Amino acid sequence: MSKIFVDACFGKSTPYTPVWMMRQAGRYLPEYMEVRAKAGNFLNLCHNPALACEVTLQPIDIVGVDAAILFSDILVVPNEMGMKLDFIKGEGPVFDKPIVTEDDIDALLGGKEVAERLTYVYDTIKLVRAKLADDKALIGFTGAPWTLATYMIEGQGTKTYNICKKMMYSNPALLHKILAKVTEVVKYYLEKQILSGVDVVQIFDSWAAAIEPSKYDEFSWRYMVQISDFIKAKYPHIPIIMFPKGIPAFLDNIYGNFDVFGVDWSTPMALAKEKLGERYVLQGNMEPCRLYSKEATKACVESLADTMRDGRHIFNLGHGILPDVPVENAKYFVKLCQEVSKR
Repeated sequence: MSKIFVDACFGKSTPYTPVWMMRQAGRYLPEYMEVRAKAGNFLNLCHNPALACEVTLQPIDIVGVDAAILFSDILVVPNEMGMKLDFIKGEGPVFDKPIVTEDDIDALLGGKEVAERLTYVYDTIKLVRAKLADDKALIGFTGAPWTLATYMIEGQGTKTYNICKKMMYSNPALLHKILAKVTEVVKYYLEKQILSGVDVVQIFDSWAAAIEPSKYDEFSWRYMVQISDFIKAKYPHIPIIMFPKGIPAFLDNIYGNFDVFGVDWSTPMALAKEKLGERYVLQGNMEPCRLYSKEATKACVESLADTMRDGRHIFNLGHGILPDVPVENAKYFVKLCQEVSKR
């Protein structure tokens, strides 16, 4: 991994700010769709190290970002815990038997045993590591325990989270048991990613905003911090990125031993800088839909550069890239960020 990238993640002085795209960076590429067609379906693609390696490297080769983000999916974790997972066209991921009772969670595998089952992820990392240029980094990732638990309890994506939030208020002990079991799996899963060759790990809490502020630490953030503490105690040289989506109201309560805070597009970068900029490198936070317009992209990149001129920042989107974004516009975003960072 390049010294520039390490310095940026640890907040050291560097004349150049790296840029990479948020997870799902390749899904707007025609080349990605060709590889996915070979795999037959999304889960097959995740399970095929050679094809997963190919799509991991595509944004590096085609768009020119400064780091590769491992191609996988956060739901491989509960899948390997024993929950049958299908990706259904038009519906997305679906578990056939969501968690309802304590017996359901007791029946699932946990800890190191699950981490050992995710061999296809580690094989993908090793293949990417062997092909990735020395000046490019490889970022591994996982879903946060709360985000994983929402899928495990709801059985699929949701807009209301009413089933898991009902559990939060009516049976918090059961929810904590689920979160604790998932946390133990994720600790060892990230460790295995590191041992396989990733340079950085990122924890995504995509559904952070579903929790009211007074409950967020109890049911999400503290579990993320447990994971970061575990990793930092054993691998202090590995940068950790925390990305909780949609929590501008929670910024005063952020704490923990990690290096980079991912700022989503709904959180003003100036606010994140005020609250967190002294303690953490900030990553983000362009609204992904700006990529439909080069003019809108340029305005945001220039604004971010001005806001973070005397701060510590990694250019990125404020959430996942959308599948119909023009490839030329993604290339423009990356090139513009790289040019601006050299000023």
